Amino acid sequence: MNLLSILLSLLPILVVLILLIWRKMAADLSGLIGWTVAALAAILYFQTPLSVTLKASLAGVVASFPITLMVGASLLQVFLMVETGALGRIVTLIKTISPSDQVVQIMIVNVGFGTLLAALGATPVSILPPIMLALGYSSFVAIALPALGYDALCTYALLGVPVVVFSGFVGLPVNEVGGYFARFMPVISTCIALGMLWIVGRWKLVGRGLLPALLSGLSAGFIAIGMNALRLVPLTGIAAGLGVVVVMLFYLLVTRKPLRDRSVLTESDHAAEKRIALAAALSPWLILVVFAILVNLPALPFYELTFKALAMPLEIIPGAPEKVRLFWQAYFWILVATFLALPFLKPTKKQLSGSFKKWLQRAPRPMLASAVFFAIAYLMNHSGKGADWVLADPNNNMIAVLANASSAAFGRFYPLAAPYLGLLAGFVSGSEASSIAMLTALHLSTAEKIGAIGILVAAVSGIGGGLASVISPAKLQNAAAAIGRIGEESTVLRVTFVISLVITAVAAAMAMTWAF
Repeated sequence: MNLLSILLSLLPILVVLILLIWRKMAADLSGLIGWTVAALAAILYFQTPLSVTLKASLAGVVASFPITLMVGASLLQVFLMVETGALGRIVTLIKTISPSDQVVQIMIVNVGFGTLLAALGATPVSILPPIMLALGYSSFVAIALPALGYDALCTYALLGVPVVVFSGFVGLPVNEVGGYFARFMPVISTCIALGMLWIVGRWKLVGRGLLPALLSGLSAGFIAIGMNALRLVPLTGIAAGLGVVVVMLFYLLVTRKPLRDRSVLTESDHAAEKRIALAAALSPWLILVVFAILVNLPALPFYELTFKALAMPLEIIPGAPEKVRLFWQAYFWILVATFLALPFLKPTKKQLSGSFKKWLQRAPRPMLASAVFFAIAYLMNHSGKGADWVLADPNNNMIAVLANASSAAFGRFYPLAAPYLGLLAGFVSGSEASSIAMLTALHLSTAEKIGAIGILVAAVSGIGGGLASVISPAKLQNAAAAIGRIGEESTVLRVTFVISLVITAVAAAMAMTWAF
């Protein structure tokens, strides 16, 4: 096996990793440099024509639209909700829930609302840390728990965008591939719940909160399985988040503990309540959920119309059109829901202007970061192909080279390595969707060589990519910035890194059991 080929195939990822960790460069800039390295390697060593290199990269950018445009749309919605006071009103509600039971409070805020916020396109690491701090938790806990709480169901974040992206890469329907992720959820979500208790109170709190943690983790996990059975995969995060909240409230009723306590509210919280009604504050998300159900419910005609009839294929790579599906995508309905909510939010011209100004300042770079990692993935997938888009020599394809090297290095134990590769890719790229884009082709090729179930191996890698949220420097720094504790994220990372390795090991063991 040609060692130089392996090194050059790995080089784009290694360069990005070095730039992120050693130079502490932003993900978008390191990604652009990584793409440049990949393009040079593809052209100069793997004999890829310039036209193929550029078209493959462009196809990757188009394929990134479900995540790239979703990031832009959700940020615009959140900024508008912040400016109008809608988000502040929702925060006051969250703060009052379950003040007398610390364990239940942790589950509701970080697993329940965290998963729900992530599913709706909001950012738990920005919204929840101030709440945790206001509830009396340390800054360490306030940073760590929101980053960890929604990780188990990260696959179903942003109205299921990561699993939709995965579906496109493996060429199977969303509802078919969703089952491969869902089977991991009961165990992984329970591990997440227990991990949060360990962070707050070590083994003592784990023992005291074992039952609520099990109830939260298992309810979220089995709801994921149920939503897949109902063919409502994009709504999984919403249902699981609400499910955890309902289960925990029922637990409080059974144990006869108070559900709410308004004594924790400050003067600014009371002012937020007077500023806007709760229903109006929730209107963008309520409208979004309605539209999401309409275009995803198989019994209604809108799914067939928006997903299949209006697929809008865009052929950049011959014979492999990217299906845009504008009227089915979550980002389209977020924009529609935001527009329709304006009469309820009643923003002033100043608030509208402030929202767009924040969007222009903060949205382009994370959008670019998402797009560039997809471009790298597509370039690697199509490297070595001639002008006719035919791969004459598999030794000229980066993915084929890495698949051969991986199967030789790990053999039948490759399913144990796959989630750790996903964890690494999620750390490098900053999102599970980008991790899926970077590695899915590699996992499918390697699994075929060792006789494993490729989709399952690729799925567990995606779960590893979701678990990377708790060690992502950008996400932890975002959480630290939300409470004015920039710099403390490095201390949090040392603890969450170990937790992510342990939970990834659990996923790896499950994958090894099911992969053959």
